[in-house]
Amino acid sequence: MARVFSGVQPSGDLHLGNYLGALRQWVNDQDSHEAVFCVVDLHAMTSPYDPEDLAMRTSKTAALLIAIGLDPNRCTLFVQSHVSAHTEMAWILNCTATFGELNRMTQFKDKGQTGSSVSVGLFTYPILMAADILAYDTDRVPVGDDQRQHLELARDIALRFNHRFGETLTVPEAAIGSLGARIMDLQDPRAKMSKSNPSSQGTIGLLDDPKVIRKRIRQAITDSDGQVEFDQENKPGLANLLTLLATTTDRSIDDVVSEHQTSGYGAIKDAVADAVISYLEPIQTRYQDLAADAKGLTAQLSQGAERAREISTPVLDRTRDRVGLLPR
Repeated sequence: MARVFSGVQPSGDLHLGNYLGALRQWVNDQDSHEAVFCVVDLHAMTSPYDPEDLAMRTSKTAALLIAIGLDPNRCTLFVQSHVSAHTEMAWILNCTATFGELNRMTQFKDKGQTGSSVSVGLFTYPILMAADILAYDTDRVPVGDDQRQHLELARDIALRFNHRFGETLTVPEAAIGSLGARIMDLQDPRAKMSKSNPSSQGTIGLLDDPKVIRKRIRQAITDSDGQVEFDQENKPGLANLLTLLATTTDRSIDDVVSEHQTSGYGAIKDAVADAVISYLEPIQTRYQDLAADAKGLTAQLSQGAERAREISTPVLDRTRDRVGLLPR
């Protein structure tokens, strides 16, 4: 069975775009792949943060991942910093990658080139991501378009390492989602829904109160012509609402458009709100149960970290041996 790996930062509240775009596929991957998932808390340190907030968000993110359907008995779920192979592999790969490669990463150009106070960690972030993936002999990595360049770097590093030191690292393949892969901001439907957006008005958090969800959907930007059709180019706001309705009710876009052909935009927004609230209700209930059992969550993450070490240690030992480091 092929191995799949992916991680999520605890740097902001998970939202509906995260779930419909990527995390829902993680749940499916548990049954079709050997699945390895982690909360990448080390990545969250690359920008200014509060230590207590980081700890809280790491636990919250882990609990949410279980609440959406990740089963620690069917997948390997852990916290990145609990497995030292990530940081040791990252240093080895740092000595394989080049400055020019990192300097071409568009995410660093977008986020980091604002002054000398930017951390080195933000610059080398893609190397740690490569280490996350390569430490597990990963075959397949579910990624969004915004992370595709980082995965290509991981592939290039693995190929270069293998050429220099002999076949050692598995070269991973990308897996890009389709319907629902790009849920857009409710206030700016040409931009992807993102937890890094300073305004929360266009975002639906997985734990948002139903009243908040309904209000934000009711205030979603659409257009003025009232024609119900799926047109992402000319009617991005309505297309986004129709996508939300289709994905949260497990129907096709065509079915949704046909049903609401004579509906006004207000009625469509009400239908979307009802569907989203109903869709998130079991996740929110499960999360509350998990959050109330801190010891149980800790035990599940500890179990996952132990399993992750069992997978990554042989890969790291093999890598250490190839680069000339003495056995421990």
